[in-house]
Order: sequence, then structure tokens, then C-alpha cells
Amino acid sequence: MLVRVQNTAGTHAEKVLIDWMRTWKGSTDPKGVATVNCSLFHGDRLHPFDAVVWTPTSCVVIEAEALSEKMDGDLEVPINGPWRVGDRIISFDGGDKRTPLDKSRDHTFALQNWLAERGLGQRVIHGIVLVVPAPGSNLQIKQMWTDPSFQVLLGDERRLRDHFTALLSRGRPQWSANDVAWAFRGLGILPYLPAPQDLINEGFLGPVDITLWHGGPQQAQAEAYAEEQARLEREHAAAGHGFSMPAPWFAPSKLYPRTGERIHVGHSMMRVLLTLGMIVAVLWGAWFIAAVVLSY
Repeated sequence: MLVRVQNTAGTHAEKVLIDWMRTWKGSTDPKGVATVNCSLFHGDRLHPFDAVVWTPTSCVVIEAEALSEKMDGDLEVPINGPWRVGDRIISFDGGDKRTPLDKSRDHTFALQNWLAERGLGQRVIHGIVLVVPAPGSNLQIKQMWTDPSFQVLLGDERRLRDHFTALLSRGRPQWSANDVAWAFRGLGILPYLPAPQDLINEGFLGPVDITLWHGGPQQAQAEAYAEEQARLEREHAAAGHGFSMPAPWFAPSKLYPRTGERIHVGHSMMRVLLTLGMIVAVLWGAWFIAAVVLSY
């Protein structure tokens, strides 16, 4: 997972999230690119995203919240209304009176609509609320509704990794490297856009339009990638002209090779005679096989 942090002075929950995603480097870990602390101005409102994660199959908006007090029991999460642990209403940091789920829905739908206005609306945007409990807590999430596009997860690296792994296994790849580059440009975070070869290595689709990287710090790498792809295409095209296979050791050209630019009459005659002998031998063998078949 490629992790790009726009503002390192984030909340405790965001720092925990960054530390988890930066460990996803193994072959079985989720692939993609995550940008932390970006924002979108849409519908006359500013939507700050704790994190947006693109994978080859999905785009996920993460709302990260930390609980400052130690709690035990079931954390009840209704579709609307306050969150509770038993009879206790949970309050979150900041002056926003909305619940994390309300903020997640607002931000997720804003990004979905923004992409739809730019021709990328067919891609489903998922929302995740990541709740990081205080040390020593013994909490369980009791989600009182079902929606495949939204999920509340208890702050645990394994649960988050398994959730992204499940998302990657569900659908076909639909996000290309160009789509990700276009989204980074539109969100105003072009300086954090990874190089095209890095996105391809993370499983995003090609081909690559390197003009989307122009003006950013990865422009030189994008141009180098384009030159490498052009070179590979030329080599492939050159290898595709005609059908060729290595000559065997008994080929006339190997038994009597040419020596420099000077014509060697003896070698030339031997090459011709050996070639004719091989043709005669093949024809005689074919006639013999045909005669045996016809006689029976």
C-alpha cells in the first residue's frame, strides 16, 4: 500500500491508521494508494477526509475516530441518532455534533457525486468509520443496520486489513492509473501522486497518459516510464516480423558457415549439395510412408 500524508499533524486515530497502512507491504496485503488529510469543496461545503484509499477495485473514504475513555461492552451504532455503550451516550472530539457515521455518509456521497459529475460515477465509493478505542477497553461493535457501502470497524489493524482484502476480492479491477491521477489532480493533491510505474505495480490498470503527471514532482518518472514502454513496444514489434527459429546443428549454414565477406566456393557448393540432399531425403521418406500406408 502506498501511503501519502498531506498533513502529518493529524489526530491520534489518523496517526494509528497511517502506521497500520504503512505496514501493508507483503504480497498478500491490500494493494492501492492512500492519501491522508485531503479535502474536497463540493456543494458549497468543505469536506475534510481523514483518508481516501484507492484500490484497483474500489475507492474507500475513511472516517477515523478515537475514544479517549476506557469503555467495556457493546458500542451500539444506529443508522441515525447517538452512539451508546449501555445507557451512556458517546461523545467525540471536536465541535461537530454529527456522529462519525453521519460525517462518513456526507463525505462519501460528496466524493461520489463529484466523481459522477466528471464521468466516473459508475465506480462505487465505500465509507468506513474506524473507531480506535482507548487502551484497555473491551468493546464490540453492534451495528444496528446493514448497508454494503458503509461499515463501522473497531480499530484493529487485522480487521481493517481483512476488510480491504475482501473488497479487493469482490469485483473486477475498475480503477486505472489514469483515473487515480485524474482524481489527485482534481482534489488538488498532485504533489502526492505516485509515479505511474508505482501505480501499475499496485495493480491499477493501464495504459498511462503521462500528461496527467505534468506539473508534478513525478513528471520525470512518468516520462521515463513512457520511454521504457515505447522501447518495449519497438522490441516486441521487431520480434514479431516473420517467423524465425534457431537453426539446428546439422543445418548447412552451420556445418559450412560463411567466413567474412569473401565467397568460399567449396563451402558454397557443400551448402547447396547438402540442402539438396536433405530435400531428397525428406521427399523419399514421405514417398516411403505413403507407399506403406497405401499398400495396407
